[in-house]
Amino acid sequence: MTTTAAAGSAPSFDEALRTWAKIGLTSFGGPAGQIAMMHKILVDEKKWLEERTYLLALNFCTLLPGPEAMQLATYAGWRLHGLKGGLAAGLLFVLPGALLILVLSATYAAYGSVPFVSALFMGIKAAVLAIVVEALLRIARRSLKDSAEWVIAALAFIAIFFFKIPFPVIVLAAALFGFWRGHSTPVEKSNAAAADPAYSAIPIGDTVRTIVIWLAIWALPLLAIAYAFGFDHVLAKLAWFFSKLAVVTFGGAYAVLAYVAQDAVQIYGWLKPGEMLDGLGLAETTPGPLILVNEFVGYLAAYRQGGGPPVVMGILGALVVLWATFAPCFLWIFAGAPYIERIASMPRLKSALSAITAAVVGVVLNLSVWFALHVLFREVGDVALGPLHTSVPSLASLDWRAALLALLAAVLLFRFHASMLAVLGLSGALALAMSWLA
Repeated sequence: MTTTAAAGSAPSFDEALRTWAKIGLTSFGGPAGQIAMMHKILVDEKKWLEERTYLLALNFCTLLPGPEAMQLATYAGWRLHGLKGGLAAGLLFVLPGALLILVLSATYAAYGSVPFVSALFMGIKAAVLAIVVEALLRIARRSLKDSAEWVIAALAFIAIFFFKIPFPVIVLAAALFGFWRGHSTPVEKSNAAAADPAYSAIPIGDTVRTIVIWLAIWALPLLAIAYAFGFDHVLAKLAWFFSKLAVVTFGGAYAVLAYVAQDAVQIYGWLKPGEMLDGLGLAETTPGPLILVNEFVGYLAAYRQGGGPPVVMGILGALVVLWATFAPCFLWIFAGAPYIERIASMPRLKSALSAITAAVVGVVLNLSVWFALHVLFREVGDVALGPLHTSVPSLASLDWRAALLALLAAVLLFRFHASMLAVLGLSGALALAMSWLA
């Protein structure tokens, strides 16, 4: 199905392809930064999508398991050029970061922590912290329309940061409140749905066919790997574990970090204690979804337990995990995209999705605080007071270099509106200089 741009004129496929490649190469800062960057490019600068369409798609993507920013890019590509556009946008969002993670995983497996790389990453992470804060503020201003949504965001932050309530529970509570709140909202006719024939009645057979095709694309290669190597082989276990994870990864990489780390270390023995955070550090400082940390796990698991040439097995492990993680994302979007615009004509559902978006702002704030604590302090502990559980840093472990670089990055972003690449490059270079001087 080919769609048309809702705002301005639709770009050529070649022009869109260059834009998707640019986004894929510069999508630092995690989901908050990536979503804000795509909004700036697709809505503000290119005017390929309307504000309402972008936010509606964002609401839908936050409902889905998997990386919402990658799925949002896939939807935007589909919206402009149909299936080939969705594939191009989604793949180019993932591939640059995936290639970098593959190289870094191989280096890590062979040599462990390299001082040069550690110093560089310290600077980049400090800059990413400032980028995430800027993106969070921008998203909050655009997404939170009234006092009720600000309250939802605040309650979501309190629930996850202080009470460790699981993200799916927060999403469900927000959705139920929004659904109830929407009962008095007047019906709004979707102009896009009325004007665009792509959003007319979709035959149910087309949707079923899309689901069947993408289920086969997702499952058959992984079953072939399991059959070829044996169902007890590490590659088969990776395929099964991360396919299950792809269905329940609400909230992105941070939300499933503890689950993956626990199983990968304690049950499967794929990683050593502490290595999951190293992998997350790699994913945080490379473009693409943070969920690419899964690729790091897959590489190390197959590198160590594959039974063949370590590098070859590591690459196979990374590819298996990438397929199990991202193939389902195309299934969710291509099956659900034709129905997104109809949400605007369903007040209760639209209100529920708006409430979910508000809750996600609170959750992203929690991720930003978590990230700040682990970037700025070398030691962060957990404190429990009855039902309250919170992270408290050791003030004596403050990393003054990271704090200084984060402050500099914030000044460059907020005061001088410097580009993300310039801020990242300068912060990384200064971190290396500090390391050499020390």
